[in-house]
Amino acid sequence: MKKLSKTELKEFLDEKAFLYEHPKFIETDPIQIPHLYTQKKDIEISGFLTAIISWGNRKSILNNAHKLMNLLENTPYDFIMNHTTKDLQNLEGFVHRTFNSIDLIYFITALQHLYIKYDNLEAFFTPYKMEHTLQTAIHDFKKEFFCLSHQVRTEKHISDPHKNSAAKRINMFLRWMVRGPKGGVDLGIWSHLSPAQLSCPLDVHSGNVARKLGLLKRKQNDGKALLELDTKLRLLDANDPVKYDYALFGLGVFEKF
Repeated sequence: MKKLSKTELKEFLDEKAFLYEHPKFIETDPIQIPHLYTQKKDIEISGFLTAIISWGNRKSILNNAHKLMNLLENTPYDFIMNHTTKDLQNLEGFVHRTFNSIDLIYFITALQHLYIKYDNLEAFFTPYKMEHTLQTAIHDFKKEFFCLSHQVRTEKHISDPHKNSAAKRINMFLRWMVRGPKGGVDLGIWSHLSPAQLSCPLDVHSGNVARKLGLLKRKQNDGKALLELDTKLRLLDANDPVKYDYALFGLGVFEKF
């Protein structure tokens, strides 16, 4: 593909973002899980837990996310706040790749701690927001999330941008919560954060496409690459740079760009 001018690149990516940000996108994407719920706290919890296990085979992600919601009796917030010891025992045996029931039980306990302290997840992230980024907020979220007694192995399931991680899964969760639902995909239930503060959920697909389009030079999909990509995408649309996640992902997964 020939090198595009900035104007041509913006037109191309705007067209692809519009094409893929469509309700039919939900049918094969993990975002279908939080779409099952109507209450804010159920949407937050189901979205957060689904994002955490969103790596690997997409069919496996969806199967295990639905299984997880069933284990939470399809009432995530009520389960988080009112579970018994026996309820936690019923979670034993759950596994998605390296995320197992030990991790899940800690996540349930940590979420209960956060909801008791902050009432909702948006209330935690809001004070830590910066004008053009939420990466510091993710770092502080991880510190708070793991403030209770836990196995060290469980920490690997939430990435830390301050350790040069692209934090793909948490950035994807934040996109789901913050971006407005006008495209019919993202849920947009958080009103105190802005799409302008979001970062692209950088993964192998979006990273490869970004490099082919000249949006990214760094070879690793890490925190430095995310900053480079974010900077370029904000030049194309400062108010909603992460809409281009649809374009990059769609080009990579559906068009084998």
